[in-house]
Amino acid sequence: MPAIGSYSPHHDLPDIDPTKLSDMVKERDKVGLRRFGGVEGVATALVVDPQHGILGNEDKICRRRDKFGSNTYPKPPQKGLLYFVVDAFMDTPILILLACAALSLGSGIKEHGLKEGCNLRQERQFDKLSKISNNIKVDVVRDGRRDKISIFDIVVGDVVFLNTGDQIPADGLFLEGHSMLVDESSMTGESDPVEVDRERNPFLFSGSKVADGYARMLVTSVGMKTAWGEMMSSMSRDADKRKTLQAGLVQGSKYR
Repeated sequence: MPAIGSYSPHHDLPDIDPTKLSDMVKERDKVGLRRFGGVEGVATALVVDPQHGILGNEDKICRRRDKFGSNTYPKPPQKGLLYFVVDAFMDTPILILLACAALSLGSGIKEHGLKEGCNLRQERQFDKLSKISNNIKVDVVRDGRRDKISIFDIVVGDVVFLNTGDQIPADGLFLEGHSMLVDESSMTGESDPVEVDRERNPFLFSGSKVADGYARMLVTSVGMKTAWGEMMSSMSRDADKRKTLQAGLVQGSKYR
């Protein structure tokens, strides 16, 4: 178990199990948190000064990213129209009609060009704009200096400033703040905001939104290791299972 106590700058990289840390937050494990010595103890284990953030140069930030992962989510492969039609109908005659429509579309592209034949280019542009809009800036303190960085550049151990209306950029712990209410409906489906504080409920989750108040949070997990990332991964696995089942049903319908 990591040593409990005040921050010490003599260590370079946290010697802590990323999975145990992320699970503690995802499970709202207050007993496990107490074993660390509370939020301050977790900050010590992560080699972070709660007031000044991660101390050191960009190389130390990169090493943390290598150890704990990046705050990004792999994009699932795009699904075409055929996938959704199969998902909805799983009916062989419908698939035959779709194949005929695809041939007709191909002829239209050949005769009139891509612009009139389909809107694939527009879809790609929309996807690009979505990425830009999702690449929001967040306030962090590193090496004693407050700065705005991309949400994708956040690493475990970052101290992030949160205000009303902000999206919570990663999983973490409440360091200090006032009247903090968080909308966790995207995670739990509950519409009532959740009160977050240092003692009773210090847990913060990526994908949630600050409904009221302000705070500083200590990032404990990022990207696919967050509760949001775990949910996305589960949904992706379920989609793959459905796709396999659908393929089997369509294959079986050939022999009816």
